[in-house]
Amino acid sequence: MHICATFLVWFGPTVRLTVADPDLIREIFTSKSDSYEKNEAHPLMKQLEGEGLLSLKGEKWAHHRKIITPTFHMENLKLLVPLVAQRVTDMLDKWSAMRTSSGEIEIEVCEWFQTLTEDVITRTAFGTSYEDGKAIFRLQAQQMVLAAEAFQKVFIPGYRFLPTKRNISFWTLDREIKKSLMKLIERWKENLGKIVQEKGPKDLLGLMMQASNSSPNITVHDIIEECKSFFFAGKQTTSNLLTWTTILLAMHPQWQVQAREEVLRVCGSRDIPSKDDVVKLKTLTMILNESLRLYPPTIATIRRAKVDAELGGYMIPRGTELLIPILAVHHDQAIWGNDANEFNPARFSEGVARAAKHPVGFIPFGLGIRTCIGQNLAILQAKLALSIILQRFSFRLSPTYQHAPTVLMLLYPQYGAPIIFQPLPESTIPPNEGS
Repeated sequence: MHICATFLVWFGPTVRLTVADPDLIREIFTSKSDSYEKNEAHPLMKQLEGEGLLSLKGEKWAHHRKIITPTFHMENLKLLVPLVAQRVTDMLDKWSAMRTSSGEIEIEVCEWFQTLTEDVITRTAFGTSYEDGKAIFRLQAQQMVLAAEAFQKVFIPGYRFLPTKRNISFWTLDREIKKSLMKLIERWKENLGKIVQEKGPKDLLGLMMQASNSSPNITVHDIIEECKSFFFAGKQTTSNLLTWTTILLAMHPQWQVQAREEVLRVCGSRDIPSKDDVVKLKTLTMILNESLRLYPPTIATIRRAKVDAELGGYMIPRGTELLIPILAVHHDQAIWGNDANEFNPARFSEGVARAAKHPVGFIPFGLGIRTCIGQNLAILQAKLALSIILQRFSFRLSPTYQHAPTVLMLLYPQYGAPIIFQPLPESTIPPNEGS
């Protein structure tokens, strides 16, 4: 059964073609990608995500992507492992301190995971200027709350220009963010030799600053917008992945047990997972992929035909919008089988390429040249966090949990994710067989 065929809808005055056929999706993103471009974001989204990689097009996008890519090379990200592990351990120590007399802890994981990912993203973006970066991203988090509130209201064109209380707050925050980033950039220029550490991880700000020194095409405005984009995209995507995976493991204790056995075998009972350990966690990788399939952070993406194009035997007039319903493709029984709506990580046991009946059936981070640049960071962070949680706790859903996936910019649990954690007694944890 196909959940979604190819069909036309009108979105106001714009014609929009929904394309869920994996062969056609591959054409749009790879073999004929020159004919299509990313469409303009909703004005509210544009204010939030900045004019960085998420929204840039053409040569400017290619230039920025080339500069920023080293930040996300796996070898660079592995240098962040001790930092991420420390942040996760600190978070779990706080959880342990909240134990009740029964020894259990009920945690609303959504907010905790957001704080965790915010911390790691700040370090990846700002490196040694971490504290200043944290203050800047805190302002942007406040902006995201205001934008989320506005998103829930009926969209009135031009309303964002009126001096309403919310708009004035948004503009004030925007000015503060730009001013703080400007100060940070000036300080970076003054301490050019001291701040660039050859042995440390390459941070986003440092790479952009070095590029601006050698290229007049990279302006201070570009650097500011790129930092905004990075925070917006990275924080929600990774925290949502952690939240949904924790919910799924709480719902399916047999997979939680399998994942824990693997972590204890590879990493030991209390040893912080190393960069080499993370690569060996095959079961956890399968679980994360299945979580991304069922609850992809972005449920759909849109492209616009730049020219008159031919797609699947039809002529697509220039200006037509193409909607790729990622969520529908991920749940299509023709691609995934009759259990498409069920949680079954075993489908990924032979890797992503062989999990579905079509290789383009799984696209949580997009496809082609615009594939999400931060996917390695998201997966690394999620693997580390979950492996350390599994070492220390068993967990189940709280009786107050209500399953209600909702879209508000991204896919998230509408009523939160209250989870009950039970600390594992160290005496029952098997020794590290991998040592």
